Amino acid sequence: MSKRYRFVIILVTVAICFVFLYPTLRWYFMVPKESQTLALSSREQIKIYASREAQANLQELIDLARSGEGVPERLSFLISSAKKLNKSAKQPDPPQWDARAVLSVFSSRQEALDAIETKYREDIFSLKELQKNAVQLGLDLSGGLSIVLRVGRTISDDDPDDAMNRALEVLNSRIDRFGLTEPVIRRQGSDQIYVEIPGTADPERINSIIMGKGGLAFHLVDREAAAAFQSYYDAHPTTTFDGNGDLLDPSIIPSDVKVLGIYEKDRYGLDEFTGYTVIKKEVGLDGNHIKSALVERSNLDGRPEVTFLLDSEGGDIFYKLTSANIDKPMAIVLDDRVKAQATIQSAIRDSVRLTGFGAEEANNIALILRTAALPVELEVANQQTIGASLGEDTIAQGLRALLGGLAAVMVFMLFYYKVAGINAVIAQLLNIYLMFSILSAFNFTLTLPSIAGFILTIGMAVDANVIIFERMKEELRLGKGRKASVDAGFDKAFWAIMDSNITTFIAALFLSQLGSGPIQGFAVSLAIGVFSSVFTALFVSRLIFDFGTDVLGSKKVAVSWRIK
Repeated sequence: MSKRYRFVIILVTVAICFVFLYPTLRWYFMVPKESQTLALSSREQIKIYASREAQANLQELIDLARSGEGVPERLSFLISSAKKLNKSAKQPDPPQWDARAVLSVFSSRQEALDAIETKYREDIFSLKELQKNAVQLGLDLSGGLSIVLRVGRTISDDDPDDAMNRALEVLNSRIDRFGLTEPVIRRQGSDQIYVEIPGTADPERINSIIMGKGGLAFHLVDREAAAAFQSYYDAHPTTTFDGNGDLLDPSIIPSDVKVLGIYEKDRYGLDEFTGYTVIKKEVGLDGNHIKSALVERSNLDGRPEVTFLLDSEGGDIFYKLTSANIDKPMAIVLDDRVKAQATIQSAIRDSVRLTGFGAEEANNIALILRTAALPVELEVANQQTIGASLGEDTIAQGLRALLGGLAAVMVFMLFYYKVAGINAVIAQLLNIYLMFSILSAFNFTLTLPSIAGFILTIGMAVDANVIIFERMKEELRLGKGRKASVDAGFDKAFWAIMDSNITTFIAALFLSQLGSGPIQGFAVSLAIGVFSSVFTALFVSRLIFDFGTDVLGSKKVAVSWRIK
């Protein structure tokens, strides 16, 4: 391969790695600490913050409009929104976009408030997405809570392996639903689940979330009772319920039904109350009979459909229920909240299809159906809390060890191998750059053992350069020139370097597959380091030597104090 092609390959590799590494660099070095804290908070906290800030900003804008002042720089996005509204209404722009002109474009105070709140929400959620694409810090570096759950008996008739997978989905859904920060939930062995929640967390609250049984059920909707209740509620909105949400006058509905709230996902992904309905108290079908649920596209119109499968017992129950209630509405109830409603169109046994939803709503319903109730019993086997300050200290120590080891190796290479040591230093820096880029590209989690793996890789990468330089010194002692010595040095060192790195890579591969937790983190970082060090030692380093020979016209190789 020609030097030009090799140079292009290196440039392309560096550029691609920068694209992968940029989210990590931006998140940890360009996003202010307070913005990071806000992005890592729960959706409920983000909603409260965005709403509060929007109201304060709107009031500030109103005050500025009264005094005839301009729009502050931090609210300048409202000018763009106002221009778009003006353009869609085919109205001419004012001579100057001051606070009064901007407010006059919005049809109401609420519309202006929504525009400001939307900006806050989108900015915070974009930071949340950025954080997901950055290198994640493990529990030992960020602090937080780790829980090992032991799986007991399977509640349903599901295959144990499938029940474990469903339990993982349930836990993911629950922890996300309660707004906890980016949890790590993974299977550990055949009968354990490992839960890792970075940051500050209340152990009692976490345990109540994890150990809760959940409650999903299908209930028939009583249309007549719902219409009667809605009529009564419209006439008595403040005297229908007491402080606990119970009916003050239970006689307004039949004794075999109950009133529940209807909830839909809002712009923050949180449950938002949209109204009331009346359902039968008797459970039509328990959610534990659901085996699987997914979103498909209709063959007729391409609209999303939610399809779920029932076990044999559930199929019999559902067939009887739907056969007797065709054209009647049915509600999906989760934890006493109506999450969806659908009309029974025909008798259904084991495969149920729900239609009439948008794509996002269909995905939400499918997730609810899959993750409402735990299919296995769980018990806490081990629980450990790590303070955030300890994590910060660990990061500082790990970085000092990494940078200290890198600096010591570079000083040795520069001192012992003279100018050729510069070549090794450049390759070493590029090696670190590649390792962290790969870590970011595959969204791996950085832990203390991972840092140890990187430190070990630094020594291994230098080892490849040492083998090459020693081979070159042997050729120079035979009286060969620069080009012949460089060519022979790389050729003769190639298989020695490849053999040692291949065996190390195999060991790392086995460790990553058979190990778990810290061992797996060490193995992954070691495997990444092996790959990048081979590339920099044999490909990049060779190009630097060839550049010195062919472009700079160097005739000698300064690779030893004893060889002139």
